[in-house]
Parts: sequence; structure tokens; C-alpha cells
Amino acid sequence: MMQRVLSVIVIGLLAVVFTRIVGAYVQLDALRPLAASYVTLSPESLTTPNVITGILITYRGLDTLGEVAVLFMVAASLGLLLKPLEGQPKPPKAFQRSDPGEIVHSGKQVMFPMILTFGAYVIVNGHLSAGGGFQGGAIVAAGVMLLLIATPETRLNTTLLSIVESTAGILFVLLGILGIVLAGGFLDPRFLPAGELGGFISAGAIPLISALLGIKVGAELSVVIDKFRT
Repeated sequence: MMQRVLSVIVIGLLAVVFTRIVGAYVQLDALRPLAASYVTLSPESLTTPNVITGILITYRGLDTLGEVAVLFMVAASLGLLLKPLEGQPKPPKAFQRSDPGEIVHSGKQVMFPMILTFGAYVIVNGHLSAGGGFQGGAIVAAGVMLLLIATPETRLNTTLLSIVESTAGILFVLLGILGIVLAGGFLDPRFLPAGELGGFISAGAIPLISALLGIKVGAELSVVIDKFRT
């Protein structure tokens, strides 16, 4: 009885807290000074209409490097934890994979190339519209997951994917160093021509950095999916 009373009291207190938070919410009529400065600087200084990409790749370049490093550590840790042991017995028939079926196979044949194309589009247009390397890489990995679900016998070349991921990471850091040497700081994209605002070839090195992020994220997530599959 006492436990139920305490639960009701805790729930009531949480309800009061959330009610006060919701009641105190006020819709902003204008951007805050920091947000307004980013909205102004991204098109003018970086020649990119996508403010989010400008912030993530340039103004928060070191944070983005840390996020990529965390994703690499996750993929490497899963590779160790989920590595099959030698002499491990096969799972019983009740737990063995069954045929996904004709609908899944047909859906894979139609959707897989479309998903990869859309992922590439999101990556290369990240400096112009919603998207970028992280989002596009996740979309590509989703296509790989569909491929593995539809054809469980498919074997990914995880060694090649690891090499591609490591190479993209090294080039990403090298571009960041070029920003320090030739421009104003780490991952500063202005060491390449800025181009015209809204043009496909514009925003300095941002499209190149975004492409490397997309390759790295797509390869890492694909390896993670494959490790869970095995």
C-alpha cells in the first residue's frame, strides 16, 4: 500500500514539474543573437545556404571529429564483442534463419538501388539542402541492412569496408589540418574556392568533407549491421 502511495506522489510531482515547464514555454518571435549570427555567417562566409551543415562541419568541426571517433570506437568494440568463437556450435533449427520470401526479395531489387542513390544525393547536396554526410551515410547503411535481410547469405567484405572507413577518416583529419594551415582553423573550408551561393560546386571544401563523412559513416554502420547479423 505504501509503495502505491509513493508512486502516486512521485507521478503527481512529475506532472506538476512538466505542467510548469509547458506553461512557461513561450514561442520566440525572433532568433537569439547567437543563432542569428550563424544564420548570417553561413551564407556570407561559407557560401552555404544550409546553416546546419555549416555549423556541424566548420564551426563545430572538433565536435564532429569527436562524434566520428565515437562511432569508430563503437564499430570496433562490436567487432570484438560479437566475433564468433572458434568451435561455437550452430544454433538449433528453431533459431536458424528462414527464407525472407518473394515479397522481400522483390522489394530489395527495387528499393536497394533507389536507397543507395538517395543516400548519395543526400551526401553530395548536404551543403545546399537538408542532409549531409551523417544522414546520407545512415541511408546507405539502411540499404545495406535491406540487402542483408532479403539475402541473408550475402557476405560483406568487412576488411575492405574497414580500409575504406579508415582512409576516409584519415583524409577527413588531413582536410581539417589544411584548414588550419591555409585558412582560419580546423576544418575551415575556405582554403578552396567558395563559389557562388546555391551552386552545386560551392561552399569551399564542405562538399568534400561531407562526402568523406558519408563514406565513413556508411562503412562503419554497415560493419555494425553485419556484426549484429552474424
